[in-house]
Amino acid sequence: MTEVSSITASSEVLMHFSINLADGSAAESTRVNNRPAKFVMGDGSLTENFEKCLLGLNVNQKKKFELAPEDGFGMPNPDNIHYVDRSKFSHDTPAEIGAIIAFTQPNGAELPGIVRAVDGDSVTVDFNHPLAGQTLTFDVEILEIN
Repeated sequence: MTEVSSITASSEVLMHFSINLADGSAAESTRVNNRPAKFVMGDGSLTENFEKCLLGLNVNQKKKFELAPEDGFGMPNPDNIHYVDRSKFSHDTPAEIGAIIAFTQPNGAELPGIVRAVDGDSVTVDFNHPLAGQTLTFDVEILEIN
């Protein structure tokens, strides 16, 4: 592919990014393992508002922007909180608060859930994205645009 000068609605982009929470703590960064992220604008892997912040950026350009929860990973949905019988857990996957466990869906895909509470035989599992409800600061560095 031929490199283009700035990000458009259909660009393929290679970039480094960091996500920080409102308190300044790091939630994720591609810089930790020096593995930049590659994606195609409009492919659904990023939210529409995140993509809007990238439009027009150039190679080697760095930008920092903040997204409200509804523009990032959304607000937590109470329908994504499920109560699972403790017997569904094992020694290998114990029901411990804070544990992130992959649950197999009926279609065979895996969906991660966070154990939020354990009360007797009932385990509360949250299937919302871990960053749902958070105001996030994104720090991006554009490496390639095709």
